[in-house]
Amino acid sequence: MKVLVVKTSSLGDVIHTLPALSDASKHNPNIQFDWVVEEAFQEIPRWHAHVRRVIPMALRRWRKKPYQSLFQDREWQPFLKALRAEKYDLIIDAQGLLKSATIARMAHGPLAGLDHHSARESLASFFYHRTYRVHKSLHAIDRVRTLFAEALGYHDILRDFPLSFGLDTRLFEVTADHKPLDEPYILFLHGTTWETKLWPLSHWVALGRWMNHRGYKVYIPWGNQEEEQRAHLIAEKLTKVQILPRLSLSVAAEYLRQATLVVALDSGLTHLAAALNVPTIALFGATDTQKTGPKGKTTVLIKSGLSCSPCLKKQCRFIQPQEVDALCMQSLSPTQVWQHALPYLPPLHRPTISPITTAETL
Repeated sequence: MKVLVVKTSSLGDVIHTLPALSDASKHNPNIQFDWVVEEAFQEIPRWHAHVRRVIPMALRRWRKKPYQSLFQDREWQPFLKALRAEKYDLIIDAQGLLKSATIARMAHGPLAGLDHHSARESLASFFYHRTYRVHKSLHAIDRVRTLFAEALGYHDILRDFPLSFGLDTRLFEVTADHKPLDEPYILFLHGTTWETKLWPLSHWVALGRWMNHRGYKVYIPWGNQEEEQRAHLIAEKLTKVQILPRLSLSVAAEYLRQATLVVALDSGLTHLAAALNVPTIALFGATDTQKTGPKGKTTVLIKSGLSCSPCLKKQCRFIQPQEVDALCMQSLSPTQVWQHALPYLPPLHRPTISPITTAETL
């Protein structure tokens, strides 16, 4: 059976879709998937054993220069050729947006998706030949798993399938020049897309000093200029620290896989760390862990206790314009994170004083 999956972005959403493919392959070991995805995330589907072909697209880039993309470079043509290369037994739009439904409709085969009560954009449901109702209160991973189970006919036994992201780490393309050093390290995923998801700089520094005191080196990745600047501000206050170069997705995945512990905010890489079953402490304030929190066997979620959390807002309405850190994230103290981290951090040398005492002098 050949199935085309349309889930173009974002990184977290793409990762959320992987367990549905694992479920379907348990139900039907002969099933094969092709996957339409944004070019920036095309490595993720390739890591799943039942993905036969990845069809990358560049809608984000094409939107910036539509005339050049359509009429000069004509990048759409090879994409459409790949999309229409064969007829599928089923096409599943796992995104539920007008853009994804439009792309899915261009392929050959019956199209399934969420009904107008369930889709993120209800008009998308009118593009589908088959629609299914999946309650919006479910976690994003469970919504996709349920959609696949309904569309492929195994909903009655879905509960028997354990959560599995199906990532084959042997497929990570890592060269010797970009391989983590053979030393215990903590990875700080400090970058995220909303201001309200950021953790205060002073909190990162305090936690990093405690990690150093315990004997662990801190690795700090970054993905854009703003994150690079923040990485340097954290690193200049620490003694055992390394700012990583800008990493490809595969290399970042390898750094995640080998980390002793990952401390992270709400970002796509956090979901990847959870999917790899790396010990991960994820800090949440403005966003809803019940619907979009990372799921992993060794993932610890620390949520803000403020009554306004989660607000699902990109800006905190309780702070002044010149302030940066949302109140909900300020309320998550380094001490809380440290206490959750300790079970994963055997001391690498005998401490001379309490790290809590050290932090109190910051």
